[in-house]
Amino acid sequence: MTPQDLVVRMLPPFGGWLALAALALPGGSPLRGAAVAVFLAAGPGAALVGLCGPALRARPAQGPVESHGAAFARRSDLLERIMLAVFLSVGAVMTVATVLIATHTFSAQRVLLVLTLLTTLAAFCPRLRSSPPARGTSTTRKGSAL
Repeated sequence: MTPQDLVVRMLPPFGGWLALAALALPGGSPLRGAAVAVFLAAGPGAALVGLCGPALRARPAQGPVESHGAAFARRSDLLERIMLAVFLSVGAVMTVATVLIATHTFSAQRVLLVLTLLTTLAAFCPRLRSSPPARGTSTTRKGSAL
């Protein structure tokens, strides 16, 4: 692993720990709100997408891409990973908040702490490898077989 890979891998947990540190700022501070909002919107999902990165890159975008060129395919895959990170983050926030509400231990600080710990754990996990396509099947798009 190169130092650049390590820095990219540790950005989401760093954002979570930064958001936790921002809780020490006064309640109405825009910096506090921005740090927490950015982490909750993208941090946990970015760590999970990074965990699945090699498997996601195994199958590039197909479809109308062939007529537009390689640059369109790269942007399409990047947009897919960004949107997946945002939706996974929102799902993780909702799941953690629901669990904490169900156990009668809900607080915003606890949600942030649990998500930061989960993001840190996901950043330290080994990356998932892609598996070769099954014999006898041909895929046309991600996840769909003929």
